[in-house]
Amino acid sequence: MKKVRCLSILLVFVLAAGFLAAQEPPAPPKIERLKHQIERIVRNQDGVVGVSVKHIETGQGLALNGDVSFPMASTFKVPILFELLHQVKEGKFRLEDEIDVQKADQHLGSGMFSRLVMPGLKVSVLNAVHFMMMISDNSATDLLLAKVGAEKINARLKALGIEGISVNRSCQVLITDLMALMTSSGQEATKAAYVKFGQDPRDQATPAAMTALLEKVFKKEVLDPESCDLMLRIMFKCETGEGRIKGGLPPGTPLAHKTGTIAGTVNDVGVITLPDGQGHVVLSVLTKEFTDETAAVEALIAKIARVVYDYFLFAN
Repeated sequence: MKKVRCLSILLVFVLAAGFLAAQEPPAPPKIERLKHQIERIVRNQDGVVGVSVKHIETGQGLALNGDVSFPMASTFKVPILFELLHQVKEGKFRLEDEIDVQKADQHLGSGMFSRLVMPGLKVSVLNAVHFMMMISDNSATDLLLAKVGAEKINARLKALGIEGISVNRSCQVLITDLMALMTSSGQEATKAAYVKFGQDPRDQATPAAMTALLEKVFKKEVLDPESCDLMLRIMFKCETGEGRIKGGLPPGTPLAHKTGTIAGTVNDVGVITLPDGQGHVVLSVLTKEFTDETAAVEALIAKIARVVYDYFLFAN
């Protein structure tokens, strides 16, 4: 009798434990834990942050504000290069063709072309591409954008099913439009101008769209294998944004990327190569409406890059 009573008590405990376990919420998937880490990093920030992550080999991914539009700044040079390589493949021009740079081609913003004596420079299409992607030269960018056409870029992306990227203005026009908004000084006036700039639907992208484009290039689902490889090799040479994605990675980590900075926007998008055969991660971090110093936002991007790197290196 005593044995039966003990078995009955044990059965009650087993059933109770099963009932309590059923009531507990299931543990979140590992990728959700990574998302929580990123959310903690961006919590209570001065501006808005969008993140899209995709591990190419496993298909694991996540997004935070992934479908929110952000000013691309100079990351719009990625879709310009993408369209340019399409047009080269179609035979519209060659990478070896030369561009005769004139005084009127020296535009506002970053780069080297604007500091040289003109006329006096002829540059191949390929070298103009390197100036655009390596040091983010705005004059080279505007020459190439005029060559391929913004409308052709947008049509190409749409045909490939990539929604959420819109290329519209040259660097010169974009900067001029921004200057028109900056009519007053002071932090509040600056913030208001940055918010207004960020609300302009032109020249914007979602983090998810940027990641989708880079994933297609890496997987060679677009263009041809040689053109995709060339695009990535050029992006490996990017010299800007050392404190952004690259700043969060171990020294020497291969990174094909492009940065962008303007009016409260500090961006970086690229493909990280993990060590030990752990694969490749596409990471797109876009921001807007920040009045913090650029270095502070760069540090934020670096922190995001590090937790993403560590997750995919050790969790797979």
